[in-house]
Amino acid sequence: MLVPPPTRCPWHDFARGGRARSEPGTTPGDRAGTMTESLGYLEVWEDSGTRLVPLRDAAVLVGKSDRSTLQIASDPSLSRAHAVFERLGPVWCVRDLGSKNGTLVNGRPVAGQQALHDGDEIRLGRTRLVFRDDDRTSQSATRVGLAPPQLTRRERDVLVALCRPLLEGGLFREPAETKEIARSLVVSEGAVKQHLLHLYDKFAIYGTSERRRVQLANEALGRGAVHVSDLAAGP
Repeated sequence: MLVPPPTRCPWHDFARGGRARSEPGTTPGDRAGTMTESLGYLEVWEDSGTRLVPLRDAAVLVGKSDRSTLQIASDPSLSRAHAVFERLGPVWCVRDLGSKNGTLVNGRPVAGQQALHDGDEIRLGRTRLVFRDDDRTSQSATRVGLAPPQLTRRERDVLVALCRPLLEGGLFREPAETKEIARSLVVSEGAVKQHLLHLYDKFAIYGTSERRRVQLANEALGRGAVHVSDLAAGP
């Protein structure tokens, strides 16, 4: 399969611990032919920082190879052709290409094609991606730049503890569970659950599924409530 050559993301990479920045005077939704046509983009979390990558093509190959549409050479745990993101009508899917270390969506191994929803976390080797669906233009185009809600000191402590495993060296780490957060902060699990309920409400994350922890971690990092430097500082 012929793979189109890599294209440079039109947005600046943002520094470790910083927030996403578009080109001066623009937002992701402002660039005609980029976000509107692609209907999606990826937040790519690497050791060097985080960048925004629009999904321009109907098929986006991700891997270490310089023939990949999205090349991530900094992660030795990636295969040369690791996974492919494909647009099937209005829906984006991810498919593992027989990679050595596998592909996970929200902590679960991908078997065949996995449909993606806004905020889904994809793990390729040690690389963390977050899928953003821009079909809902007015909401999605601005969410990365949206200011975080006002938090109490303890709520922010809980968020940092929740997100810390995401940047640890092991493969396919998910956000911390309630008992891990409680142990880290030396508080009861009941207290952590109450803080999480308040945080779900403040970040407008509704429902009862376990996926809420992943969504909350993604929102906290994407909106600047928690920075990479906070996670590296240790408990």
